[in-house]
Amino acid sequence: MRVLWTLPYLPWPTTSGGKTRQYHLLRNLAQRGHRITLLVQSKVPPSEAARQALEPLLERLIVLPRRPLHSPLNLLAAVYAGYPMRASVNGLAPHLRHCFEQLLEERWDVIHIEHSYSFQPFEKALQARRLPFLLSEHTIESVSGAARHDRLPLWLRPFNAFDRWRYRRWENRVLSQAEEVVAVSHRDVEHISRMTGYPASLVVNGVDCAHYQDIQPSPRSQRLLFVGNFEYSASLEAIEWALEDILPQVWQSNPAVRLAVVGHALPESWKARWSDPRIEWVGYLPDLRELQRHSAIFFAPLRYGGGSKIKILEAMAAGLPVVTTLKGASGLQLTHGEHYLGSDDADQLALMITQLLNQPWRMCQLSQAARQFVNDRHDWSIAAAQLESVHARLSQRAPLPVQLNDNSLLGRSAE
Repeated sequence: MRVLWTLPYLPWPTTSGGKTRQYHLLRNLAQRGHRITLLVQSKVPPSEAARQALEPLLERLIVLPRRPLHSPLNLLAAVYAGYPMRASVNGLAPHLRHCFEQLLEERWDVIHIEHSYSFQPFEKALQARRLPFLLSEHTIESVSGAARHDRLPLWLRPFNAFDRWRYRRWENRVLSQAEEVVAVSHRDVEHISRMTGYPASLVVNGVDCAHYQDIQPSPRSQRLLFVGNFEYSASLEAIEWALEDILPQVWQSNPAVRLAVVGHALPESWKARWSDPRIEWVGYLPDLRELQRHSAIFFAPLRYGGGSKIKILEAMAAGLPVVTTLKGASGLQLTHGEHYLGSDDADQLALMITQLLNQPWRMCQLSQAARQFVNDRHDWSIAAAQLESVHARLSQRAPLPVQLNDNSLLGRSAE
């Protein structure tokens, strides 16, 4: 199939769960022979490494610049526009709208749009041509905004409530127009289906299981591993909670425990704020396997966030026992006590970590069960097959335009 795929960010390097998902789905569908044109609006230009990673997978890579986050247009739109703030930041882009309209003059089997917040530049062109399209939603933004509400400063809460109201309206508007809607978890599938009145489809988050199959963790290392993207407040809040309320209790029982903190955009100020030598400030690592081999437990004290958690799935594929919260395990059909240990209480989490580090046999049980679960349900090949089925169904719905426009977009890639 010929697929026109749009993204509001470059999917390389894979510094977040969303980017990891996009890269692996693109890679797997390309390996299955599908011909993909990727249209990206990005806040950064593509590096040579990004081109080398992406262009072999694609017929065309088209990257257009996104205006700066603090642009006056974004500030005005945040207050006055009828769109929610994320839709304004990623929309109101005439150059992107024009490029998309040119591309629609070609024949496409599938038009695939990621994220409702990226949809604004495409809406009128799709409506005018009455073209069916797929909308993939990684999280329900209006719901995740509600989860963050009580953690915001008091002066920000009225605006957050206003923006959530705008986002509920926007989600209903966008998702109701899509011929096919894809979600990443069973819970989100049910939520979207209730919202639109039409069934949504599941395309799970995944793992390259073969990449992690030879890893054997080190129970005696006493190292806890956390991996996140610190551009997102959920990861910031998780580390603050861990270091203020959980790890001090663990250290009272076992002073040898260490915590390795890995991820993109790690705040420099944290090294001074928490100077304990048992905290290893690692930062972003493109390959986690060596650190996973020298870790005992994957610790993810996440108290909010949507979708399903790719870093937790990767840890399970690597055989690391997982200790997390109910929110950390949400979006995954995991069984507490069989695939992971978890609690939303800081005292309980500290006790779980302390006891588990003294029970190698229990760590082995969790490791084996979780690794089998991920291999059976969450390899990227499974996710790609699910998405391919949705694409095939969409391609049969309605004829698409056949006129070709011989213009500059037909080159291998453009910026």
